[in-house]
Amino acid sequence: MSSSSSRKASYKHQGKDVAELRKKRHEDVIELRRNKKDEQLIKRRNMPIVTEDSEPEHVRNQEVGIEYIQQLALEATSANIAEQQKAVVSIRRMVASRKNPPINEVIRVGFVPILVRCLTMKDFPHLQFEAAWALTNIASGTSEQTEAVVQSGAVPMFIHLLSSPYINLSEQCMWALGNIAGDGPQMRDFVVSCGIIPPLLRLIQADNPAAFLRTISWTLSNLCRNKDPPPALDAIRQILPALIYLIKHNDREVKADVCWAFAFICDSTAELMNLVVLSDIIPYITSLLESDYSKVILPALRALGSIVSGTDEQTQIVLDAGFLGPLQTLLQHRKENIVREAMWGLSNVTAGNANQVEMVIRANLIPLIINVMKTRTFKTQKEAAWALCNMTASGNPEQMMFLVQLGAIPAMCDLLDCKETQIVMVLLDGIQNILKVVGNRIDVRALIEECKGLDKIEALQHHQNTEVYKLAFNIIDKYFPTPGDEDESIVPENRGQAYSFESSLPQGGFRL
Repeated sequence: MSSSSSRKASYKHQGKDVAELRKKRHEDVIELRRNKKDEQLIKRRNMPIVTEDSEPEHVRNQEVGIEYIQQLALEATSANIAEQQKAVVSIRRMVASRKNPPINEVIRVGFVPILVRCLTMKDFPHLQFEAAWALTNIASGTSEQTEAVVQSGAVPMFIHLLSSPYINLSEQCMWALGNIAGDGPQMRDFVVSCGIIPPLLRLIQADNPAAFLRTISWTLSNLCRNKDPPPALDAIRQILPALIYLIKHNDREVKADVCWAFAFICDSTAELMNLVVLSDIIPYITSLLESDYSKVILPALRALGSIVSGTDEQTQIVLDAGFLGPLQTLLQHRKENIVREAMWGLSNVTAGNANQVEMVIRANLIPLIINVMKTRTFKTQKEAAWALCNMTASGNPEQMMFLVQLGAIPAMCDLLDCKETQIVMVLLDGIQNILKVVGNRIDVRALIEECKGLDKIEALQHHQNTEVYKLAFNIIDKYFPTPGDEDESIVPENRGQAYSFESSLPQGGFRL
């Protein structure tokens, strides 16, 4: 089944249980992140601020010829350590350049194996450090450039040097390994198979500088990244206690990278996600939604949003941890990506059971969902449409009546003329569900006509997509027949001169 059809199918509540609804909603999460720059850098280059006097003019001006690099390669193999170190420093500066570093040229002349051999020179830690720095930046490039570093045998040496007594050398090797692991699942698994996890975890000590722990946290997050295939279960079991420790560190950059690690784990397999759920860290991750640092909020939202796409039981654990409370603020956040991520997580909750829908109602989030549908960018409006329309499939009649009371119909109808066929189908399904369930208790038809929704639905009968046409036709045919053809079962009871809108809602509506 295609992504589009599976997401649409998640909206057909008849014959489907809540777990299937939420599972299918989760399967289409890629829609939220398509064409979107990764919020956390996969690879990082070490680019220091240098003065012009500290590097040659031809390096500053990016006019480095292949002959010059070949000459440096000869010098880097000299028996004279001073000359060797000078050549390695020159190469390191080149590949650390901010614009067009000559990485391919460095690889072409065979400099990478020379740098790897420099890693073995334990009596010259500064030379080791410079070589590791150069290799880190080479590995930060394309997959082919990363592969050149790996094929030269750098990974075992980097892992060995994690235990170096020189903290700057240890950190630089850790950084290189993070770049390699971030290249993709194959490189990630290779680094793990070489034994990175035990020595990396031994470096997590309370007295280490925050900057050092940031590099550890980022490297760990890359060991958790990618889900095709996902990380090995045993690897995550080893890493998880360290993540639980690091996420409580005071440094917010450490927290951010650890939150990404949790987000990657929760977005992989049900088995890996369940490790996180059973670790009792959910309340703490939930508390981070109240952080004042958006780089912490976003991955925390993504981790929790993935969990609430799981079973009802897993969703309830997140809800009981207080997930809905911070959404009052996050759905009004100044950053669009925060609002969109929060709305995606909320849409997974509204795909749950009626009790969970009720929790959303009592958290007073429905007005915010409707406001997002009216005021935000279309990408965010789409997530709000899913959140609202899922409730028409998961909620009970009283809850649907409440949606209508708060203005759901105009908000849904306003988006019917959007250009995205899938969202049009979602909205038509939602409108049809409301008409079917509560159309005989409140004059939903009149509300649709008042906001010019009927005109849009009629126009959609001419839509080029067959499914849209059928949905629109069925709504018009059943709920807006020509005079004299009305189905009495869908017309609100007429008493005298006024319609009677009866429901089992508490007098005055829900008190929120």
